[in-house]
Order: sequence, then C-alpha cells, then structure tokens
Amino acid sequence: MKKFKLLLLLQWLVLSGLAQTGLRGVVTDHNRQPLPGASVVIKQTYNGISTGSDGSFEFRNLKPGKHVLMVSFIGFETTEIEFDPEKSQTLNVQLNPTVVFTEEVMIAASRAGDKTPVAFTNISREQLQERNFGQDIPYLLALTPSFVATSDAGTGIGYTNFRVRGTDLNRINVTVNGIPLNDAESHGTWFVDQPDLAGSTSNIQIQRGVGTSANGAAAFGATINMQTLSLNPEPYARYSTAAGSFNTFRNSVCAGTGLLNGKFAVDARLSKISSDGFIDRASSDLKSYYLSAGYYTANTVLKAMISGGLENTYQAWNGVPSVRLNNDLAGMKRYEEHWLYSSKETAEMIASNPRTYNLYTYDNQVDNYQQDHFQLHFSHKASPYLNLNAALHYTIGFGYYEQFKANQKYTNYGMNNPVVNGQEIKRTDLVRRKYLDNDFYGGIFSLNYKKGKTELVWGGGIHQYDGLHYGRILWAANMGGYPKDHEWYYNEGLKTDLNSYLRLNYQLTEMVSLFADGQFRHINYTIDGLDDDLRDITQEHRFGFFNPKAGIFVQPAANQHAYLSFARASREPNRDNFTDAEDDGPQPKHETLNDLEAGYQIRNTNFTVGINLYYMVYSDQLVLTGQINDVGSPIMVNVDKSFRSGIELNWGVRILPTLQWDANATFSRNKIREFTEYVENWDTGDLQATNLGTTNLSFSPGTIANSQLRWAPRPHSGISLITSYVGKQYIDNTSNSDRMLDSWLVNNITADYTLKGRLFEEITFRLMVNNILNTEYESNAWVYSYIYEGQRHKMDGYFPQAGRHFMFGIDLKF
Repeated sequence: MKKFKLLLLLQWLVLSGLAQTGLRGVVTDHNRQPLPGASVVIKQTYNGISTGSDGSFEFRNLKPGKHVLMVSFIGFETTEIEFDPEKSQTLNVQLNPTVVFTEEVMIAASRAGDKTPVAFTNISREQLQERNFGQDIPYLLALTPSFVATSDAGTGIGYTNFRVRGTDLNRINVTVNGIPLNDAESHGTWFVDQPDLAGSTSNIQIQRGVGTSANGAAAFGATINMQTLSLNPEPYARYSTAAGSFNTFRNSVCAGTGLLNGKFAVDARLSKISSDGFIDRASSDLKSYYLSAGYYTANTVLKAMISGGLENTYQAWNGVPSVRLNNDLAGMKRYEEHWLYSSKETAEMIASNPRTYNLYTYDNQVDNYQQDHFQLHFSHKASPYLNLNAALHYTIGFGYYEQFKANQKYTNYGMNNPVVNGQEIKRTDLVRRKYLDNDFYGGIFSLNYKKGKTELVWGGGIHQYDGLHYGRILWAANMGGYPKDHEWYYNEGLKTDLNSYLRLNYQLTEMVSLFADGQFRHINYTIDGLDDDLRDITQEHRFGFFNPKAGIFVQPAANQHAYLSFARASREPNRDNFTDAEDDGPQPKHETLNDLEAGYQIRNTNFTVGINLYYMVYSDQLVLTGQINDVGSPIMVNVDKSFRSGIELNWGVRILPTLQWDANATFSRNKIREFTEYVENWDTGDLQATNLGTTNLSFSPGTIANSQLRWAPRPHSGISLITSYVGKQYIDNTSNSDRMLDSWLVNNITADYTLKGRLFEEITFRLMVNNILNTEYESNAWVYSYIYEGQRHKMDGYFPQAGRHFMFGIDLKF
C-alpha cells in the first residue's frame, strides 16, 4: 500500500510538471562575455542552478505567474528580475561589476561550489538569526543532516558538544574565514569561548565526510566553515534582547558604518549572555565582542578583524549517575561502599533532584577562560581570471578551571607529608587550578584561477601553536610549609603544522565536471615537562600525510545532478592520546579514513529531493577499549578495522505558497570489527579482556531525523514546528544495552513577527519554546566499568536535557 501511494505521488509530480512552462537565458558581464558558474535562483522556490560554460541556464516546469529571478556571481552586483514564464521564456541577464571587491573571495578556496562532488549544507545569515537566542553554534546547526548536539547544562548555553555522522568534535575541522579554530593540541572546538559568534556570522557551510582540503585539523566527520560579517554598503544598527527560562538573558548590539567614501567600512558587536542552566549550579556568564575594519577598492580588499570571548561557567562535566536517574537507592549507596564517592557526596546525591543533580558544590567550581582572535586578510584581483588571498592570524588564550578536591595525597602534588604534633599527615582537602596559556599564530594563502572550463586553486598555510599547561594549589587545609599557589606540574606543547593543497575543477562537457584535490600536511609536535600525575611526558612526534581526493559531477538536466567522489584523510593523535599512553606500552598511531560518497539531487519549483550514500572505512581508528595506563587513566587504542556506512536523505515541499516542509533523515551502520573490551579487575589488579567480535561504534545512532514545518503568511514572519529524532546509541563500544542512551523525539516551536516602524526600520518579535511535550531524555553520557568481589559494576554520568522551556526576544533594527 505504501509503495502504491508513493507511485501515485510520483505520477502526480510528473503530470503536474507537464502542464508547466520553462525559462532559458544567458548570464554575461558588462562586456557581454559569458559568466560560467554564475548562481541563478528563482526566489521562494527550490529551483537554483549554475550557468554552463557559455553562461547559459534553463529552468523547466515553472508554474504560470510572476516569479523573481536572482542572479549572482563573485565580483558582480546581484541582480533580481521579475518574469512570467508564459510571457518571457528567454532572458539575457547582464551583471555589472561591483564598485568594490568583496570578501566572498576570501573564503572561496575553502568552500564547496555548486558542482563540487561532496555532501554539503549552506546556512544563511537569515537562518542563523531566526534561531539565535544565545545558544551555542552547535544548537544553531542541529537541523542539518547527521548532526547531533548536546549540552552539559541542558539548555545549549555554556559547554556544548556535537557529533556529525557519529564523529566527535575532535575529528571535525572548524574554520573562521578559512583560519583554523580547532585547538591544535586537543583538536577540539569549544564555542563557549566565542559566545554569540553567530551574531557576527554571515553564513556557514557544513561539508560532511572528508570534504575538500582545508587548513587545520583533519576532517573525519565534517568541515564547518564560517564566514564573519561581509560588507554591508549601507549603515545599520541592531539591538537584540531576549529572556527566558532558567534566568537566561541575551543582549547584543551591533552596528556598521556602511561604505564610507566608497572605500572604508567598520562593523562592531558586543554581546552578553547569562543563564542559571537546567542542571543545578550549571550557570554561565558569557561576554564577547567583534570589531572589523575594511579597505575596499575595485580590485583589492584589506580587512582587519578582532574578536574575542570571556566565559565563566560552573562545571557540570560529571553528569548524573544512572543510579540517581533511576532512583536506585542501593546503587547510590554502592558509590560510597566502593569508595567512588565520599559519605557526604553520597548523601547529597540521594537528597538531590534526579534530573538536575550536580556532584560539584564548591562555590567557585568554575571554568574561566578568555580567547582573543586577530585576523588580517588581503585579497587582490590580478586579472579577471586570477586573484590572490592571504591572511595572517594570531589567537591568544588564557584561563583555568578551579576545583575543590577532598582527601588528596600530598605526594600526588609533589609535596612532602607535613608533621603536626609529631604525627605525619598524608592527606588533605585542597583547592587547585589547572591553567592553560596558549598562543596560536600563522598564515594562509590561496591563488585562484578561473577561466572557461578550468578552475584551479593552489592554497595552504603554516601554523604554530605554543601551549603552557600548569597547575597550582590555591589552598589546602594544611599547606605543610609550601607557599600559596604552589605549582605541582608544568609542561609545554609546541606544534608546527604546514599544509599545501592543489584543487582542480574542470568542466569536461556541459553535463560532466571533474574534480581533483591533493593535500600535503607536515606536523612536528613536541611536549616537554611533567603532567598533572607527575609523569615526565617529554616526547617528540613527526607526521607527513598526503590526502588525495577525486570526483565526478554530472548534470543530466537543469534541475538534476549526481556525483561520485573518493577522499582520504589522515589524522595525527591528539595531546591526550600521547600523554595518557603508557611509557612502555603501545604508542598511538595516526588514523586514516577512506571516504566514498555518491549523491543525487532533483529540484523543482515546489519540491526538492536528495540522497547521499557514504562508506567511510578507517584504519587504526583510536577508540576507548577500557584499557588504562599505570596511574589509572583511560587511554585510547588503535583498532585495526572499523567503518561507517549510511544513507542521508533530504527533501523539501512547498505545500502552499505560505507553507513549507523541509526535512532530512540519516540511516547508518557504524561498526568495529573484532573489538576486544578491557575491564579493570579490582580483585586482582589486572585487566580482564573479552573479545566481542563486531560491535557498534559508540555515540553513533542508527537513525537521525529532523523536520521543520514553517508557515509564513508574510515576509520575515512565520511560525515553525521543529521535530528532531535521534535513535538509540551506545556510550561505549561494547553494544551492551546496559550502557546506552535511549532514543528521543523532541518538538520545538519558533515564531517571529516583523513590523515596520517610524522610529525603527524594523521591529521583530521572536519566540522559542523548546521541548514542548516536556520529554525526558539524555543526550550524552560516559561510563567506567570495573569488577569487584567477582561482579561487574559501573560508574557513569548522563546529561539530562531541559524539559519545556522558552525564550522571548525583540530585535530592533535602525
């Protein structure tokens, strides 16, 4: 029956298209030379294509009536033309060069184009603004395919995490204007350090899989490329304020001068976000700024940008033990009986709310970190076919997290046991801070050639990271004669990353385009000093990678395209992989990913359907197996073979002129072959090994789906019902249902209404109600297993997300 209904739907789509008309045209420059690769979009529809090598374009099956055609090309002014396909079926569109060279060329080298054979999603500034109530960037991207976001505090404000295709953030490349944002040592990206970055972002592209070559860390799951504010030729100002559940407030003001004297422009933003969080004491106090100044001529752009953020976030990193979530009194008492918690901590857990419990009660158990970014960009058009982009960058970060630690051994901090009244004292309560003081600097470049059928990019960069890690004792019940701020460990990480890539897009025929991309990366990484467990972690590592990519793009009709691609990525182990490994045990090796992808997309006026198939095969992927080092810390181990395979679907339907449904779904298999689990045996002091055969990769749900149904009765106003589903996922690699996150289905509503005013150009009222059905679910977790008195037990932490909560905001545009 379902197949029959689908067949009827397809027949209706075909027959309805037969009664419709089409549009042909040519896009040329002011000298009437064709512009191949120009973007041609029919507004308020799913129709959008690129012009052919002769500048031509064609749309078929257009409904009668008035439409608006929007034509754009880098370096030219965007043009909008109203047409009726029954009256005008041929258009000659002439684009005029922009008065000034614009910043879009700065990021073109790191972006996938319309005919690049990779899976990608573009998110516009308008889409970001609709969703931006102060939540971290991952929550603004959560509706894109294969994307899962999670929040420590349960609301998306403060520390957040995300995965794409089950791949964690340490394996996802993130750039801002082509410059790496990932921490060079950990490979992670913490958007909490740059709160409200979305307020200064023009657009974001997410490439899933390996994607195209980019600067910075290797892309094993995705590349997220953000562009900050582009030139706005007119002066503007905007004030945004929002308030809601959990004492959450967001205030942001931004302004720009527009183009002064036809050459200069300045943009600025200040933001402050605060929230108590859903979890007990999971508060956030976040501040950020953005300032840019640009010099523009017809052939040159010189732009300086400064941005930064200061975050003070109470720690909610431990999660809620499953015994607390399940009201398991005996299990909670076991935490004390097995020396996992103190008697005080156990009593507090038993007395707490099962969904908002937080282990930490020390008043200043906070993470405090500031990060400032400096970028200087230069772009120059040497000829109509050749332009150069270059940029220098410098990032400085400094901060700490503070902890109260009870009953600590003096010897663990390099301190001698004090003697009081003739008695040796071996343990004390103390307050400690772990500091990170780091600098990251370097430069990137790209030389872009585009003429006729050929588009060639040569690019690369060199980056240097210098990170100081050290810890100090702020207070102890008995300092034993040691001074306040006693430093118990200090080490330095120094990393040089050099890369160069060459990319070719060649239009073989009007239907077929070829793609080739080769990247070379060289890494030199040294660590020198003592770690926080007082082990000497001095070491040096060198890596050299060649990452080839190739693909084919086929456009059998103006509204259809298909592609096939292969890409390889190689990734060096991160800092923890090196420092946690046993000195006399196996050392971590680099990981390699071979990624095969194929896709097909069809677009029409009122619908679009796309499918992407991927098969990602790993060699020596680093995973947790339960193994620990000689001081009891978990270590990641290379496994020989693992893979991810899946189908990503996306579709959109314009049901009515004012009603639109967009959705996506991912169905995947994520496996490790011949996985061996290790469990610490407290009875013997050994590790117990069990071969489990083929198991599921952790945090890799088999199903992810998102839906947005939006009713927009007038421009810039509407209401959306947003539904997200994430299937079950395991929190370790054993495929055991006792260590699993249940599936969840969550519904949210957003609404916005814009008015024109006299005092203000626009007033927009916005509302967001999340989790409208008050669903109880956890989106992240961790687990540690052990054997005691012959039985297997676990210590874990789950991260509950907030129930029904809301935000209300007002945007004032001057």
